[in-house]
Amino acid sequence: MNIKNHLLIIVVLCFCLKSFHAQAQTDTVNKNNEQVDELINQNIELLTEQLQSEDGDLTNLTETWTYYRNHPLNLNKARREELTDLLLLTDIQINNLLKHREKNGYLISMYELQSIDGFDLLTIKKIMPFVFVSDQFDAAFFSVNEMFKDGKHEFVSRFQRILEPQAGYNVKDSIKNLKPNSYYLGDPNRVFARYSFQYNNNVSFVLAGEKDAGEQFGIGGSKIDSIASNDGSGKKRAMYRQTQGFDFYSGHIAVRNIRSVKTLVVGDFQAMFGQGLTLWQGFGFGKSASAMSIKRSGVGIKPYRSFDENRFFRGAAGTIRLKDFEITGMASFKKIDANAVQSDTLESGEIDVVGVSSLEISGLHNTNALMEDKGIINQTVLGGNIAFNKRNFHIAATGQNMNLNAELIKSPSLYNKFDFQGRSNFVGGLDYNYVFRNANLFGEFAMSSSEGKAFCQGLIVALDPKLTFAAHYRNFERNFQNLFGNAVSENTLPQNERSLYLGMEAKIFKSLTLSLYMDQYQFSWLKSTASAPSSGRDFFVQLNYTPTKKIDMYFRVRHRTKFVNTTEDNFYDYVEPYIQQNYRYNLSAQITPDIKFKSRIEYTHIDQVSKAAENGVAFIQDIIYKRMKFPFSFTLRYAVFDTRSFTSRVYAYENDVLYSYSVPALYYKGQRIYGIVNWDITRNIEIWVRVASTIYDNQPVQSKGSLNEINAYHKTELKLQLRLKF
Repeated sequence: MNIKNHLLIIVVLCFCLKSFHAQAQTDTVNKNNEQVDELINQNIELLTEQLQSEDGDLTNLTETWTYYRNHPLNLNKARREELTDLLLLTDIQINNLLKHREKNGYLISMYELQSIDGFDLLTIKKIMPFVFVSDQFDAAFFSVNEMFKDGKHEFVSRFQRILEPQAGYNVKDSIKNLKPNSYYLGDPNRVFARYSFQYNNNVSFVLAGEKDAGEQFGIGGSKIDSIASNDGSGKKRAMYRQTQGFDFYSGHIAVRNIRSVKTLVVGDFQAMFGQGLTLWQGFGFGKSASAMSIKRSGVGIKPYRSFDENRFFRGAAGTIRLKDFEITGMASFKKIDANAVQSDTLESGEIDVVGVSSLEISGLHNTNALMEDKGIINQTVLGGNIAFNKRNFHIAATGQNMNLNAELIKSPSLYNKFDFQGRSNFVGGLDYNYVFRNANLFGEFAMSSSEGKAFCQGLIVALDPKLTFAAHYRNFERNFQNLFGNAVSENTLPQNERSLYLGMEAKIFKSLTLSLYMDQYQFSWLKSTASAPSSGRDFFVQLNYTPTKKIDMYFRVRHRTKFVNTTEDNFYDYVEPYIQQNYRYNLSAQITPDIKFKSRIEYTHIDQVSKAAENGVAFIQDIIYKRMKFPFSFTLRYAVFDTRSFTSRVYAYENDVLYSYSVPALYYKGQRIYGIVNWDITRNIEIWVRVASTIYDNQPVQSKGSLNEINAYHKTELKLQLRLKF
């Protein structure tokens, strides 16, 4: 069946689904959960597109909602920072809620929120899965006995692997001798296990371990084995071994909101302050499906629970409250991966690395070369923050100093002339946030040791409960250097960029919402993909239509223009326009109380002067079955896609096991099928089984030339997960 036939089926199905809505009955809380999930899924898709990677661990962005689903906030008691942590309310809405509480006392019901400026029925339904209203408060003082009595334990274990044979496994010894990096050291299984203890929002303890596909799991022995070459020469070669069980371990002990202690973490943590210019370790939403999310909400110190092996600190950090002030201190020390270019041999025979060409961030240690780079240098980070907070005003100063015990020496190139090199770097900054009536003014200024400066300024104005505007200006100098910055930007790091962003959200009718933004940016210096100063534009429009509780749909257009390198006769580089247009129609319909259909059509068009234009199209159909008080639920997806190459790929969010996510890129021509079964065996035991397969019509070999090469038209992944609660 060709693409046209599939598209015809989905159009017919869309109209059929609408005719069924009168028969459906939907549980309110579940529906609200799904609306929030859809917004989260869209934002993760957009962030994945910007990162140009399917492998980034974005679970730290979703774990907050997972936590508050299980531990909802009491709106009569919730602090400002907890409401901010939800990432679903603007500072204007939060300020109006706190003013209402001060003036009128406790809320009687959730729907009293409609009397507060900025809270309409859609907003209330959006936050309902994570909050409640009660005048019954928990105990005012923390009790150790109560903690051990009422604390909750959880153990999660996950197994996943590609089922087809891959080139990097089962390689002959003769090939290994000739090419020491032509094979994986371990098996193709990816495994992780995590134990966690949680008491309300006050105490948490986590211990976790993970090994990626191709990595070893072994205990004891020598880190480096000397292996005979078996070629008659008598020479030996080095082979690395994992000797400490899992390749990666993570853990923490954290306490929060106990008397004057806002947060105290020993172990692995993240630090997120201001708008991300001075200190923001981890990912953050920026330009997204909600135009108002252009404002970052720094939550300060946060315990780390994900498996990204780089975007976290390891040590200790804490924040204390002193009336209107909050004081934060942090210290981190960890070994990091790097490519050594200069080293000395000590008298003991150990190698002392004194120079590296780059810092590795993949987190993979499944070949001899990657094991050789593992943890070869030390990174020390000291930092702090002092903040003054009033009900509608916040101002803070942040500073962090990083030291490496080896020199970072990059290969000379024009585009990286202003990048960080050396052993140490200090970054300091000021950020503020001010809410006046229905206007929110925010911004941050930062400077690095290189004397490079970065600045951003934003404004969100709610002109009417149904109309909100946003403006954001950013100016990052080319010599601003910060490895721990993650502000809203086109670049990975806040550097070499100037931009003006304008956004709007309008509730045109009760069931119709328009969201749009335009981001015009410039790069004053060269980039790795552009050998001259360049500019670009990102334009996004999305129209959401929810005619009933059972039907939700949106139509989206996104147009992006930037300049990239091309080569004429392979002689010299020059820049030319690269234009990408995306069109999407997405429909979600509750057919019965237990069955939900989701359908999507997406079209991509790529235009570049020196290359032929490319088109890509994908049709996606989901069936989701969830029945209240029934232990089974399942999700099925069937997708067909047709793109000319990876350039015209389509990203599509997929449902996954708990604490995981998947956003594969669909490209070439083929089909994508996956299914998930979730079984609550008992109240305390839960399992997931997920099988996903991509079947290509025109690609007999997958990942050709790499260690992941598969000699088949298909690629299949199995994922199993067990969760114990006690």
